[in-house]
Amino acid sequence: MKALVYTGPKALDYRDAPDPQPRDGEAIVKVEAVGICGSDMHAFLGHDERRPAPLILGHEAAGTVETGNLAGKRVTVNPLVTCGTCEACRKGRNNLCPNRQIISMAPRPGAFAEYLAIPETNLVEIPDGVSVGKACLAEPIACGWHAVRVALRHDPDALKRGTCLVIGGGAIGLGAALSLQAAGATRIIIAETNLRRHGALQSAGPFEVVDPTSEPISIEADVVIDGVGFSATRKLASRIAKPGGIIVHIGLGESEGGLDIRRMTLQEIAFVGTYTYTPEDFRQTAAAIFDGRLGTLDWPQTRALSEGAAAFGEILNGSIAAPKIVLAP
Repeated sequence: MKALVYTGPKALDYRDAPDPQPRDGEAIVKVEAVGICGSDMHAFLGHDERRPAPLILGHEAAGTVETGNLAGKRVTVNPLVTCGTCEACRKGRNNLCPNRQIISMAPRPGAFAEYLAIPETNLVEIPDGVSVGKACLAEPIACGWHAVRVALRHDPDALKRGTCLVIGGGAIGLGAALSLQAAGATRIIIAETNLRRHGALQSAGPFEVVDPTSEPISIEADVVIDGVGFSATRKLASRIAKPGGIIVHIGLGESEGGLDIRRMTLQEIAFVGTYTYTPEDFRQTAAAIFDGRLGTLDWPQTRALSEGAAAFGEILNGSIAAPKIVLAP
C-alpha cells in the first residue's frame, strides 16, 4: 500500500509500505479520510519521543471496512485501543487504561495510509448522507466533548450561568467550542492568535473570536478549556478563570510553566487534565455529527495523501486558514 511515512524531523515520504496484518478481532479499513492533528505536527517536528521515526502517523480516520463482520460498511475509527478488562476499562474510563495503545504510535501504525488494521469494536458506522470527511472529525471533536463532560462533573450549572473561554482555534479548540454549544453554553469565546482562522471560526458557530495578543481578554470565565497547552496559554487560563471555576487542559504543547498557583489556590480554581475520550464520549460525538448538532462541519480543507508533506508545511508556516486539513488516500 501507499503511505505517508514520517522519516525524521520535518521529513515525510510518500512511499510503499507493508500492508497491515489484522490481529484476532480486527478489521481492515480502507482509509478514505484522515485528519492532520496537532500531535502529528508535534511528532513531525521531532518533539514526541513516543513517536520515533520511521512511523506512519495519523489517527483521525474514516473509511470503508474490507474484512470481518462490518465488511462493506462505512465507519469512523476510534483510534484508542484498550484492554477492556482492567479497572479503568470496567469503569468506562478506557482512556486511562494502563495498556492503552493508539494508532500512529508503536506498535500500531497510523492512518496516513491506504489501509488500517483496527479492532472491530473501535468502529462506528456512518449513516447514509454523512461524508467520511465529516465523520473523521469525530476523533478531534471527541477530545473537546470529553473535556466538556469533565467540566460539567465539576459544576453542572456552569454552562448555563456564565462565560466559557476556549484557548486555541484548531480542530481541538473548535471541537471544544462546538461541544460547549451542544451542551447548552450561553457565551463562548475562542482565543486564537492566527488571524487567518478567525473567519472560519466565526462561521462555524455563534462564537466570539479574539486574538489574545492584540485584544486583552478582561472577562472571567466559569469554564476555560486549553486546547493548546503552552506556558502562555496556561498563564491566560489561570488569569481568566473565575473564582470557583475550572480549567480543563487538553493541549500537550509543553510540559511546564504558566499556571498562577497562588491565584488558583486563593480563588479555589480547579485544574484537570483530560486525555482523549471514553468510548461513550466517542459514540456520543459521532452521533452529534450524524444528526447535525455540531453544525455544518464544512471548515476542513481536503488534500490528497500524496500532497501530505506540503500540507504539513502549510500548517507549520501558518499559511493555512482552515482549522483542519483532511488527507484523502
